[in-house]
Amino acid sequence: MDSDDAEETNIHTEQKYIKDAKVGEGTYAVVYSELFAGRSISTGRRVAIKKIKMGQFRDGLDLTAIREVKYLQELRHPNVIEVRQQPEKNSFDSDTCILQLIDVFSHKTNLNLVLEYLDSDLEQVIKDKSILFMPADIKSWLLMMLRGLDHCHRHFILHRDMKPNNLLITSSGVLKIADFGLARDWGDANKQMTSQQPMLTRIFRWYRSPELLFGAKEYSYAVDIWAVGCIFAELMLRTPYVAGESDLDQLTKIFHALGTPTEADWPGMSSLPDYVQFKTFPKVPLRQYFTAAGTDALSLLEQMLMFDPNRRWTAEECLGHSYFRNTPLPTPSDKLPQKKDSEAHSSDHSTGLKRKINEENGKPRKLNFTSQ
Repeated sequence: MDSDDAEETNIHTEQKYIKDAKVGEGTYAVVYSELFAGRSISTGRRVAIKKIKMGQFRDGLDLTAIREVKYLQELRHPNVIEVRQQPEKNSFDSDTCILQLIDVFSHKTNLNLVLEYLDSDLEQVIKDKSILFMPADIKSWLLMMLRGLDHCHRHFILHRDMKPNNLLITSSGVLKIADFGLARDWGDANKQMTSQQPMLTRIFRWYRSPELLFGAKEYSYAVDIWAVGCIFAELMLRTPYVAGESDLDQLTKIFHALGTPTEADWPGMSSLPDYVQFKTFPKVPLRQYFTAAGTDALSLLEQMLMFDPNRRWTAEECLGHSYFRNTPLPTPSDKLPQKKDSEAHSSDHSTGLKRKINEENGKPRKLNFTSQ
Protein backbone atom coordinates (compact mmCIF):
# COMPACT_ATOMS: atom_id res chain seq x y z
CA MET A 1 0.00 0.00 0.00
CA ASP A 2 1.49 3.32 -1.05
CA SER A 3 1.26 6.51 1.02
CA ASP A 4 -1.76 7.83 -0.92
CA ASP A 5 -3.70 4.59 -0.34
CA ALA A 6 -2.74 4.59 3.33
CA GLU A 7 -3.92 8.16 3.74
CA GLU A 8 -7.21 7.39 1.99
CA THR A 9 -7.76 4.38 4.26
CA ASN A 10 -6.95 6.46 7.32
CA ILE A 11 -9.44 9.17 6.32
CA HIS A 12 -12.11 6.54 5.63
CA THR A 13 -11.55 4.97 9.06
CA GLU A 14 -11.68 8.34 10.85
CA GLN A 15 -14.97 9.21 9.11
CA LYS A 16 -16.61 6.04 10.49
CA TYR A 17 -16.77 7.52 14.01
CA ILE A 18 -18.11 10.57 15.79
CA LYS A 19 -16.51 11.86 18.99
CA ASP A 20 -18.92 12.95 21.70
CA ALA A 21 -18.04 14.11 25.21
CA LYS A 22 -14.59 13.92 26.75
CA VAL A 23 -14.87 11.46 29.62
CA GLY A 24 -11.35 11.23 31.05
CA GLU A 25 -7.62 11.47 30.70
CA GLY A 26 -4.93 8.81 30.82
CA THR A 27 -1.95 8.28 33.02
CA TYR A 28 -0.09 11.31 31.81
CA ALA A 29 -3.13 13.60 31.91
CA VAL A 30 -2.95 16.25 29.19
CA VAL A 31 0.50 15.19 27.95
CA TYR A 32 -0.33 11.54 27.28
CA SER A 33 -3.89 10.77 26.28
CA GLU A 34 -7.50 11.83 26.38
CA LEU A 35 -10.55 9.58 26.34
CA PHE A 36 -13.75 10.40 24.49
CA ALA A 37 -17.09 8.70 24.25
CA GLY A 38 -18.11 8.22 20.64
CA ARG A 39 -20.17 6.10 18.31
CA SER A 40 -20.02 4.32 15.00
CA ILE A 41 -21.89 6.22 12.31
CA SER A 42 -23.00 3.04 10.54
CA THR A 43 -24.09 0.92 13.51
CA GLY A 44 -24.67 3.46 16.30
CA ARG A 45 -22.51 1.29 18.57
CA ARG A 46 -20.97 3.24 21.43
CA VAL A 47 -17.19 3.25 21.46
CA ALA A 48 -14.36 4.79 23.43
CA ILE A 49 -11.79 6.77 21.44
CA LYS A 50 -8.43 7.10 23.15
CA LYS A 51 -6.45 9.96 21.65
CA ILE A 52 -2.70 9.58 22.20
CA LYS A 53 -0.74 12.74 21.57
CA MET A 54 2.32 11.82 19.56
CA GLY A 55 3.47 15.23 18.42
CA GLN A 56 5.34 16.02 21.61
CA PHE A 57 7.61 12.98 21.26
CA ARG A 58 10.71 13.54 19.16
CA ASP A 59 10.69 10.02 17.72
CA GLY A 60 6.95 9.70 17.25
CA LEU A 61 4.84 7.37 19.38
CA ASP A 62 5.82 7.32 23.04
CA LEU A 63 7.07 3.97 24.37
CA THR A 64 4.45 4.23 27.10
CA ALA A 65 1.67 3.63 24.57
CA ILE A 66 3.59 0.73 23.01
CA ARG A 67 4.12 -0.85 26.44
CA GLU A 68 0.46 -0.45 27.34
CA VAL A 69 -0.72 -2.31 24.25
CA LYS A 70 2.05 -4.92 24.70
CA TYR A 71 0.98 -5.75 28.25
CA LEU A 72 -2.67 -5.93 27.33
CA GLN A 73 -1.86 -8.33 24.50
CA GLU A 74 0.16 -10.55 26.87
CA LEU A 75 -2.42 -10.74 29.66
CA ARG A 76 -5.39 -13.09 29.32
CA HIS A 77 -7.57 -13.13 32.42
CA PRO A 78 -11.26 -12.43 33.14
CA ASN A 79 -10.31 -9.58 35.51
CA VAL A 80 -7.74 -7.85 33.28
CA ILE A 81 -8.64 -5.77 30.25
CA GLU A 82 -7.39 -7.26 26.99
CA VAL A 83 -6.87 -5.59 23.64
CA ARG A 84 -7.78 -7.75 20.69
CA GLN A 85 -8.18 -6.27 17.25
CA GLN A 86 -11.41 -7.57 15.77
CA PRO A 87 -12.45 -4.99 13.16
CA GLU A 88 -14.72 -7.45 11.39
CA LYS A 89 -17.14 -7.61 14.37
CA ASN A 90 -19.71 -4.96 15.19
CA SER A 91 -20.92 -6.47 18.45
CA PHE A 92 -19.43 -8.03 21.53
CA ASP A 93 -20.39 -10.20 24.46
CA SER A 94 -19.36 -8.44 27.64
CA ASP A 95 -18.99 -11.83 29.35
CA THR A 96 -15.90 -12.53 27.22
CA CYS A 97 -14.14 -9.81 29.22
CA ILE A 98 -12.25 -8.60 26.17
CA LEU A 99 -11.82 -4.92 25.49
CA GLN A 100 -11.76 -4.90 21.73
CA LEU A 101 -9.42 -2.68 19.77
CA ILE A 102 -11.84 -2.02 16.94
CA ASP A 103 -9.96 0.49 14.77
CA VAL A 104 -6.91 2.73 14.65
CA PHE A 105 -6.54 6.02 12.82
CA SER A 106 -4.37 9.11 13.00
CA HIS A 107 -5.46 12.73 12.97
CA LYS A 108 -2.86 15.48 12.73
CA THR A 109 -0.23 14.45 15.28
CA ASN A 110 -2.53 12.20 17.31
CA LEU A 111 -3.01 8.43 17.24
CA ASN A 112 -6.59 7.35 17.96
CA LEU A 113 -7.50 3.91 19.28
CA VAL A 114 -11.16 2.97 18.89
CA LEU A 115 -12.13 0.63 21.73
CA GLU A 116 -15.29 -0.93 23.03
CA TYR A 117 -16.91 1.30 25.60
CA LEU A 118 -17.45 0.36 29.25
CA ASP A 119 -19.27 3.23 30.91
CA SER A 120 -18.82 2.28 34.55
CA ASP A 121 -15.91 1.98 36.95
CA LEU A 122 -15.49 1.25 40.64
CA GLU A 123 -15.03 4.90 41.59
CA GLN A 124 -18.46 5.74 40.18
CA VAL A 125 -20.04 2.88 42.11
CA ILE A 126 -18.34 3.94 45.35
CA LYS A 127 -19.53 7.52 44.94
CA ASP A 128 -23.13 6.62 44.08
CA LYS A 129 -24.75 6.99 47.50
CA SER A 130 -27.99 5.47 46.21
CA ILE A 131 -26.18 2.12 46.09
CA LEU A 132 -26.05 0.14 49.32
CA PHE A 133 -22.96 -2.05 49.65
CA MET A 134 -23.27 -5.40 51.37
CA PRO A 135 -20.17 -7.12 52.81
CA ALA A 136 -20.49 -9.82 50.14
CA ASP A 137 -20.37 -7.16 47.40
CA ILE A 138 -17.13 -5.69 48.74
CA LYS A 139 -15.70 -9.19 48.97
CA SER A 140 -16.58 -9.87 45.34
CA TRP A 141 -14.97 -6.69 44.00
CA LEU A 142 -11.82 -7.31 46.07
CA LEU A 143 -11.67 -10.92 44.90
CA MET A 144 -11.78 -9.88 41.24
CA MET A 145 -9.15 -7.18 41.86
CA LEU A 146 -6.77 -9.64 43.48
CA ARG A 147 -7.32 -12.35 40.89
CA GLY A 148 -6.51 -9.92 38.09
CA LEU A 149 -3.52 -8.52 39.95
CA ASP A 150 -2.22 -12.00 40.78
CA HIS A 151 -2.34 -12.80 37.07
CA CYS A 152 -0.33 -9.65 36.30
CA HIS A 153 2.26 -10.45 38.94
CA ARG A 154 2.58 -14.08 37.77
CA HIS A 155 3.54 -12.58 34.41
CA PHE A 156 6.01 -10.28 36.22
CA ILE A 157 4.04 -7.13 35.39
CA LEU A 158 3.60 -4.37 37.98
CA HIS A 159 0.54 -2.23 37.34
CA ARG A 160 1.73 0.72 39.50
CA ASP A 161 -1.49 2.71 39.08
CA MET A 162 -4.19 0.76 40.90
CA LYS A 163 -7.06 3.09 41.82
CA PRO A 164 -10.87 2.88 41.64
CA ASN A 165 -11.30 4.63 38.29
CA ASN A 166 -8.83 2.21 36.67
CA LEU A 167 -11.13 -0.67 37.61
CA LEU A 168 -13.76 -0.87 34.88
CA ILE A 169 -17.04 -2.75 35.28
CA THR A 170 -18.82 -4.57 32.48
CA SER A 171 -22.59 -4.69 32.05
CA SER A 172 -22.50 -8.17 33.62
CA GLY A 173 -20.72 -6.84 36.69
CA VAL A 174 -17.23 -8.18 35.98
CA LEU A 175 -14.45 -5.94 37.31
CA LYS A 176 -11.51 -5.38 34.95
CA ILE A 177 -8.10 -3.87 35.72
CA ALA A 178 -7.41 -1.24 33.06
CA ASP A 179 -4.95 1.53 32.11
CA PHE A 180 -1.50 -0.05 31.94
CA GLY A 181 0.15 3.25 31.00
CA LEU A 182 2.45 3.13 34.04
CA ALA A 183 2.91 -0.65 34.07
CA ARG A 184 6.38 -2.17 33.92
CA ASP A 185 7.72 -5.71 33.96
CA TRP A 186 10.17 -6.62 36.67
CA GLY A 187 11.85 -9.68 35.15
CA ASP A 188 11.32 -12.33 37.81
CA ALA A 189 9.50 -12.75 41.08
CA ASN A 190 12.56 -12.01 43.20
CA LYS A 191 13.81 -8.96 41.32
CA GLN A 192 13.26 -5.47 42.65
CA MET A 193 12.00 -2.79 40.26
CA THR A 194 14.37 0.17 39.79
CA SER A 195 12.76 3.52 40.48
CA GLN A 196 12.11 6.14 37.81
CA GLN A 197 11.29 9.04 40.12
CA PRO A 198 9.76 11.51 37.60
CA MET A 199 7.37 8.79 36.44
CA LEU A 200 6.53 7.61 39.96
CA THR A 201 5.31 11.06 40.93
CA ARG A 202 2.45 10.46 38.47
CA ILE A 203 1.17 7.52 40.51
CA PHE A 204 -1.99 8.64 42.25
CA ARG A 205 -0.79 9.87 45.65
CA TRP A 206 -3.67 8.51 47.72
CA TYR A 207 -2.80 4.95 46.68
CA ARG A 208 1.00 5.35 46.68
CA SER A 209 2.85 3.08 49.09
CA PRO A 210 5.05 4.47 51.89
CA GLU A 211 8.26 3.18 50.28
CA LEU A 212 7.49 5.16 47.12
CA LEU A 213 6.63 8.25 49.15
CA PHE A 214 10.01 7.91 50.86
CA GLY A 215 11.72 7.73 47.46
CA ALA A 216 12.65 4.04 47.36
CA LYS A 217 14.99 3.28 44.47
CA GLU A 218 13.88 -0.36 44.33
CA TYR A 219 10.44 -1.81 44.94
CA SER A 220 8.28 -4.80 44.03
CA TYR A 221 4.75 -6.15 43.67
CA ALA A 222 4.13 -4.76 47.18
CA VAL A 223 3.34 -1.29 45.76
CA ASP A 224 0.28 -2.75 44.00
CA ILE A 225 -0.85 -4.60 47.13
CA TRP A 226 -0.71 -1.38 49.19
CA ALA A 227 -2.89 0.35 46.59
CA VAL A 228 -5.43 -2.48 46.64
CA GLY A 229 -5.47 -2.30 50.44
CA CYS A 230 -6.36 1.40 50.18
CA ILE A 231 -9.14 0.56 47.70
CA PHE A 232 -10.43 -2.18 50.04
CA ALA A 233 -10.55 0.39 52.85
CA GLU A 234 -12.30 2.87 50.55
CA LEU A 235 -14.97 0.32 49.68
CA MET A 236 -15.72 -0.11 53.38
CA LEU A 237 -15.62 3.63 54.17
CA ARG A 238 -17.19 4.93 50.93
CA THR A 239 -14.50 7.63 50.88
CA PRO A 240 -10.72 7.58 50.24
CA TYR A 241 -8.88 6.10 53.21
CA VAL A 242 -5.96 8.53 53.31
CA ALA A 243 -5.94 11.58 50.99
CA GLY A 244 -2.92 13.80 51.56
CA GLU A 245 -2.40 17.26 50.12
CA SER A 246 1.31 16.58 49.47
CA ASP A 247 3.63 13.61 49.77
CA LEU A 248 4.58 14.59 53.32
CA ASP A 249 0.95 15.14 54.23
CA GLN A 250 0.12 11.77 52.72
CA LEU A 251 2.67 10.10 54.98
CA THR A 252 1.38 12.05 57.96
CA LYS A 253 -2.16 10.85 57.32
CA ILE A 254 -0.96 7.28 56.86
CA PHE A 255 0.87 7.41 60.18
CA HIS A 256 -2.15 9.00 61.87
CA ALA A 257 -4.26 6.10 60.65
CA LEU A 258 -1.85 3.21 61.23
CA GLY A 259 0.70 4.52 63.72
CA THR A 260 4.24 5.72 63.00
CA PRO A 261 6.47 2.75 62.10
CA THR A 262 9.82 2.10 63.77
CA GLU A 263 12.92 0.42 62.36
CA ALA A 264 11.70 -2.76 64.05
CA ASP A 265 8.44 -2.52 62.11
CA TRP A 266 10.15 -1.62 58.85
CA PRO A 267 13.88 -2.42 58.69
CA GLY A 268 15.76 -0.01 56.41
CA MET A 269 13.07 2.67 56.49
CA SER A 270 15.40 5.37 57.79
CA SER A 271 17.87 4.67 54.96
CA LEU A 272 15.41 5.49 52.19
CA PRO A 273 16.43 8.50 50.05
CA ASP A 274 13.60 10.86 51.07
CA TYR A 275 13.16 9.64 54.63
CA VAL A 276 12.29 12.24 57.22
CA GLN A 277 11.51 11.60 60.85
CA PHE A 278 7.86 12.03 61.79
CA LYS A 279 6.09 12.67 65.02
CA THR A 280 5.28 9.41 66.75
CA PHE A 281 1.62 8.55 66.40
CA PRO A 282 0.34 5.55 68.36
CA LYS A 283 -0.86 2.49 66.52
CA VAL A 284 -4.65 2.62 66.34
CA PRO A 285 -6.69 -0.60 65.98
CA LEU A 286 -8.33 -0.76 62.57
CA ARG A 287 -11.59 -1.54 64.38
CA GLN A 288 -11.72 2.09 65.57
CA TYR A 289 -12.37 3.31 62.03
CA PHE A 290 -13.92 0.23 60.40
CA THR A 291 -16.64 -0.35 62.96
CA ALA A 292 -18.88 -2.45 60.72
CA ALA A 293 -16.16 -4.65 59.21
CA GLY A 294 -15.75 -8.31 60.08
CA THR A 295 -12.69 -9.51 61.98
CA ASP A 296 -11.50 -11.49 58.96
CA ALA A 297 -11.77 -8.42 56.70
CA LEU A 298 -9.62 -6.37 59.08
CA SER A 299 -7.12 -9.23 59.37
CA LEU A 300 -6.67 -9.22 55.58
CA LEU A 301 -6.51 -5.42 55.41
CA GLU A 302 -3.76 -5.40 58.02
CA GLN A 303 -1.63 -7.76 55.90
CA MET A 304 -2.11 -5.57 52.82
CA LEU A 305 -1.12 -2.39 54.67
CA MET A 306 2.09 -3.66 56.25
CA PHE A 307 4.71 -0.88 56.27
CA ASP A 308 7.56 -3.28 55.51
CA PRO A 309 7.06 -4.22 51.83
CA ASN A 310 8.88 -7.52 52.44
CA ARG A 311 6.18 -8.48 54.95
CA ARG A 312 3.27 -7.21 52.89
CA TRP A 313 1.33 -10.14 51.53
CA THR A 314 1.37 -11.13 47.87
CA ALA A 315 -1.82 -11.24 45.82
CA GLU A 316 -1.67 -15.05 45.98
CA GLU A 317 -1.42 -14.98 49.78
CA CYS A 318 -4.33 -12.54 50.00
CA LEU A 319 -6.46 -14.81 47.84
CA GLY A 320 -5.77 -17.66 50.26
CA HIS A 321 -7.05 -15.69 53.28
CA SER A 322 -10.04 -17.17 55.09
CA TYR A 323 -11.94 -13.92 54.44
CA PHE A 324 -12.90 -15.19 50.98
CA ARG A 325 -14.06 -18.60 52.28
CA ASN A 326 -16.06 -17.32 55.22
CA THR A 327 -19.69 -16.32 55.02
CA PRO A 328 -21.05 -14.33 53.42
CA LEU A 329 -19.55 -15.68 50.22
CA PRO A 330 -18.71 -13.19 47.44
CA THR A 331 -21.70 -11.92 45.49
CA PRO A 332 -21.85 -13.37 41.94
CA SER A 333 -20.72 -10.67 39.52
CA ASP A 334 -24.07 -10.51 37.72
CA LYS A 335 -25.79 -9.80 41.05
CA LEU A 336 -23.50 -6.93 42.08
CA PRO A 337 -25.02 -3.46 42.37
CA GLN A 338 -24.40 -1.20 39.40
CA LYS A 339 -24.96 2.43 38.54
CA LYS A 340 -28.66 2.87 37.98
CA ASP A 341 -28.34 5.56 35.31
CA SER A 342 -25.79 4.53 32.73
CA GLU A 343 -26.53 7.66 30.72
CA ALA A 344 -25.07 9.79 33.52
CA HIS A 345 -21.59 8.53 32.75
CA SER A 346 -20.31 11.80 31.32
CA SER A 347 -20.86 13.88 34.45
CA ASP A 348 -19.50 11.09 36.64
CA HIS A 349 -16.35 10.80 34.57
CA SER A 350 -15.96 14.58 34.73
CA THR A 351 -16.19 14.42 38.51
CA GLY A 352 -13.57 11.69 38.54
CA LEU A 353 -11.34 13.81 36.31
CA LYS A 354 -11.77 16.79 38.64
CA ARG A 355 -10.79 14.54 41.56
CA LYS A 356 -7.61 13.56 39.70
CA ILE A 357 -6.71 17.17 38.88
CA ASN A 358 -7.39 18.26 42.46
CA GLU A 359 -5.16 15.48 43.78
CA GLU A 360 -2.33 16.52 41.48
CA ASN A 361 -2.73 20.10 42.70
CA GLY A 362 -2.76 18.97 46.34
CA LYS A 363 -6.48 19.63 46.87
CA PRO A 364 -8.20 16.41 47.98
CA ARG A 365 -11.93 16.11 48.34
CA LYS A 366 -13.31 16.56 51.83
CA LEU A 367 -13.16 13.31 53.77
CA ASN A 368 -15.64 11.71 56.10
CA PHE A 369 -12.80 9.64 57.52
CA THR A 370 -10.30 11.45 59.74
CA SER A 371 -7.48 10.08 61.85
CA GLN A 372 -6.82 12.07 64.96
